[in-house]
Amino acid sequence: MNPAEEIVAIVNEHNQVIGAVPRGEMRAQKLLHRASFVLVFNARGELYVQRRTMTKDIYPGRYDPATGGVVLAGESYEENAVRELAEELGIRDVALQAYSDFYFTDADVKVWGRVFSCCYDGELQLQAEEVESVSMMTLEQILEPESSDDFASDSLTAVQHYVLHSRS
Repeated sequence: MNPAEEIVAIVNEHNQVIGAVPRGEMRAQKLLHRASFVLVFNARGELYVQRRTMTKDIYPGRYDPATGGVVLAGESYEENAVRELAEELGIRDVALQAYSDFYFTDADVKVWGRVFSCCYDGELQLQAEEVESVSMMTLEQILEPESSDDFASDSLTAVQHYVLHSRS
């Protein structure tokens, strides 16, 4: 299926599902939706950071410190996180730690996100349509103020949310 035709859950300002529309319509109208953000760490505490392909519908070519994506209609955050890990990086059967939800908006997107984390040290199978390459970075490197324009803004917020809530 063409990604623009996927049916995604639309939510209100209280993160309650109020409908479903094709992804292309959600993007065109900048409708509020849900997304999962999975921070994949290795045993040394480094984060797998994807380079988004130039064909992505938002933040093309930017670095993305979170695996994940738009929650489809009828799908939970958790189901989405598991599906996106398998699709984007080929990661299966890992334990996910969930954190609280956050709201993010900018000129490109309005989203309620849920942050997850996991640890993985195996082989990757990159989804060619979405992931150009993967490199390893520390949280400190990702959160350097001068590099913020290089990253997908919503995922950068997810990392900040993780740092805030993983230590509490």
